[in-house]
Amino acid sequence: MNAQTQADDASTSAPLVIHDTLTGQKQPLELREPGRCGFYCCGPTVYDLSHIGHARAALVPDLLLRFLRHRGIEVTYVRNITDIDDKIIKRANERGEGATALAQRYTDEYHRDLGALNCLEPSVEPRVSQTIGPIIELIQTLERGGLTYAIEGDVYYRVKNFSGYGKLSKTNLEDLKAGARVDVDTRKESPLDFALWKAAKPGEPSWESPWGQGRPGWHIECSAMSSQHLGKTFDIHLGGRDLIFPHHENEIAQSQGAHGEHTYARYWMHNGFVNFAGEKMSKSLGNFFTIREVTALYHPEVIRYFLLGVHYRSAINFDIEVTCPACEAPLSAKEQKNKRCASCGHESTTELLRARVRFLGLEEADDRVAYVYTTLARAREFLDSGAGENKPQADVPAVILGMLRGVERAMHDDLNTAAALAELSAPLSELNRLLDLPGKKRKKHRETIGRFVEDLTPVAQILGVFGRAPTRYLAARRDLKVARMGLDTAKVETLMAARQEARAAKDWARADAVREELLALGVEVQDGPSGSFWTV
Repeated sequence: MNAQTQADDASTSAPLVIHDTLTGQKQPLELREPGRCGFYCCGPTVYDLSHIGHARAALVPDLLLRFLRHRGIEVTYVRNITDIDDKIIKRANERGEGATALAQRYTDEYHRDLGALNCLEPSVEPRVSQTIGPIIELIQTLERGGLTYAIEGDVYYRVKNFSGYGKLSKTNLEDLKAGARVDVDTRKESPLDFALWKAAKPGEPSWESPWGQGRPGWHIECSAMSSQHLGKTFDIHLGGRDLIFPHHENEIAQSQGAHGEHTYARYWMHNGFVNFAGEKMSKSLGNFFTIREVTALYHPEVIRYFLLGVHYRSAINFDIEVTCPACEAPLSAKEQKNKRCASCGHESTTELLRARVRFLGLEEADDRVAYVYTTLARAREFLDSGAGENKPQADVPAVILGMLRGVERAMHDDLNTAAALAELSAPLSELNRLLDLPGKKRKKHRETIGRFVEDLTPVAQILGVFGRAPTRYLAARRDLKVARMGLDTAKVETLMAARQEARAAKDWARADAVREELLALGVEVQDGPSGSFWTV
């Protein structure tokens, strides 16, 4: 065993290193129980389709789950569904339907979107509407400790009585009072006090409680659900950076206020924003694209790969290009907002402009994912052919042998997916070089090609990409790209047939002419042992 192999073994057997928001530092993950990890993630408020920001918030716990399992750790992953909330009630009233029905429909849509993005299911997915009893019990515990007060059926948390308030967001009470995002309610003792229970209003879902008919406030649900399924103390709490204050700060106050000196979450992990035109993508700002909108244009795996390309704690820019329907000139952010082209004066509707959006980052990701799958398809075709089975084998080069370990090292360092993807670059380049060798020389590298394919399987399981059948993925990707470009597939197939006839007749000049005609349409032809196929 050489020095590098020993170093690799040591790094991949050591505890996972994560960045803890509470301490502001990277530190080894020390589990409460060796070999077992429990973590909680704040899920969606289900009143609309999920956008790309929600996709990123779901991706981070999915990566944590995958990597912990890869390391042989038993995981309990809890992600809640907020199915009772002011936004849900408002949307249901606007549409003239019940809040329960609306929440269930969008819960189903959320599951559909995450399934498309290859996110694994949580171990438990509690809902607010199914956790009313534990929520009421938790509020009563806080009440007995002098941490609440009731006004006209509403119950508030008395922040001043919890000494540790502000430690997660690293601010003091006076600063928070000056600039906090809090509900305006003059009845409250302090602007920072927040609702634990809300008195029922006409037409709203409600439940019986010691304070009268009502429903839970937003923050209390996560404290109740996490303790119910993970205990008073658990390993990791995840969520978007926007939840640090007030939501996660309030969770700490509720949970530790109720359970005394017990630590709530031992570690906190927060993902950065997805930015659109320089602002955080959000439904409230109206500057968002739903997962469903984008997957209608690009394969879901492309979105996942795009999000993996930036470390989870960093902001990621969702860059787009929009062109004028009249003169094709690219529109600036200001022109898009005003819906008017400065070059030709053409005015457009929002719907027309959204239909002309190009997602520049996704197009780059699309090409990269296709490159990996094309390489994998070539490798499997070679291996399946049985060529070189009895031939002398060349030594497997270090660049191939080190691929899986390199991905593991990157993920070990605070789930650094960008570095993990970078570890694939050199092996892919080397594999394509070997696959391009003449037949006899290529046969000598069968073991190397096989090792790459073998090691890509655990890489795919860790990252959640490159695990599909290559031919099926490439066909689905081609169909989406054809739709985006508005290609006439019947014409393409006719030209492909004409080229095949020319090749069969050994009319190479005609075959090359047809290839050029296809290329002018944006279609590339590839010839292989099993025949010719086209890509966009």
